[in-house]
Amino acid sequence: MAGVALKISAPLRSVKLRSLARVSTIPSLKFHTSHSALMGATVEQFEQAKSRLSTLKNDPGNETKLQIYALFKQATQGPCNTPKPGMMDFVNKVKWDAWKSLGSITQEEARQKYCDLVGSLVAAEGGSSAEVAAQPAASGAEYKSLLVTTEDKITTIMFNRPAKKNAVTIEMYGEIVAALEQAANDDSAITVITGAGDYFSSGNDLSNFTQAAQGGAEELAKSSGEILRKYVQAYINFPKPLIAVVNGPAVGIGTTVLGLFDLVFATDRATFHTPFIPLGQSPEGCSSYTFPKIMGTAKACEVLLFNKKLTATQAYNYGLVTEVFPDTSFQSEIWPRLKAYAKMPPNSLALSKKLIRSVDKEHLLAVNDAEVELLTARWLSDECRTAVMNFFMAKSRL
Repeated sequence: MAGVALKISAPLRSVKLRSLARVSTIPSLKFHTSHSALMGATVEQFEQAKSRLSTLKNDPGNETKLQIYALFKQATQGPCNTPKPGMMDFVNKVKWDAWKSLGSITQEEARQKYCDLVGSLVAAEGGSSAEVAAQPAASGAEYKSLLVTTEDKITTIMFNRPAKKNAVTIEMYGEIVAALEQAANDDSAITVITGAGDYFSSGNDLSNFTQAAQGGAEELAKSSGEILRKYVQAYINFPKPLIAVVNGPAVGIGTTVLGLFDLVFATDRATFHTPFIPLGQSPEGCSSYTFPKIMGTAKACEVLLFNKKLTATQAYNYGLVTEVFPDTSFQSEIWPRLKAYAKMPPNSLALSKKLIRSVDKEHLLAVNDAEVELLTARWLSDECRTAVMNFFMAKSRL
């Protein structure tokens, strides 16, 4: 999240210092206030406002950017308690003053004011401020666990369960497939998948295992396998450039499908973990093929068989990640680059991807089938049941 704050504040560094020095006090903006202001905006609404902020076409000016920066810091870290920068550090002193001026307002109130301010800016450019402040974007309104938006020829699919670390439920698998189908047929040039909050995705929601344990085991294993098969197929068959913006830790299915993306950008605080074997399971997401191809067999075995968790730098060195960025500047560096990609001729992008991927496509589909078949059998095995039960027991003791 800190990266978003710098995304807003970064333009301040390019302004002449004397112009910032004149901002000795932070004027009070009149916020557009929604009916939910007394309760404060939810985390989901806050994440949506952050996403919408990047769509502004006009520079709102330094004073407004300072207020956005201050509200972001207050919403994510609480009241300012950092030492005041020295008098000669003009830029950071002005930013510190802006944050300090918010006093002791709660993080919930700051989130709401942030949403209201972004909503007002969007409304001033002809958008709907209520849409930003109170609900997901219209294009993603049919999804319960995703935010799906299309701006500047970029369709962004955001996993939107930050309180659950973007764990993937059975229902969410279907939503992601539907969102990919939507993105494949809209007028965007590229598609981006990212996560709301601190995690990219923590993998399967634990409730998926609970449901399987309570129902008819064979039928549930079979149906879960089909859900997984269709989910991975959606990535294999996706026709446009697919880019992962890994904003935090990626676990299980959140890591394995990354081998099917065309680019993977990660913050330096991201980690990558595939804990299948400790749970008596086996690889999925075509990782049994893509990881050895990308990393080499020995390194892939470390990750898939022996539970090695990779740092972002290690994932980059292994070839799984395209580029790693400092968390403080992650968002501000990523999105201008993505917007530049999206300006390229879309048909040329799609046809060139098809050419590059055509060699492996049929093999990937066959690997997916084989992985699902093995996983379905593993889910029904005594070894897997015991491992999952032990996992739940260990969790309950924490």
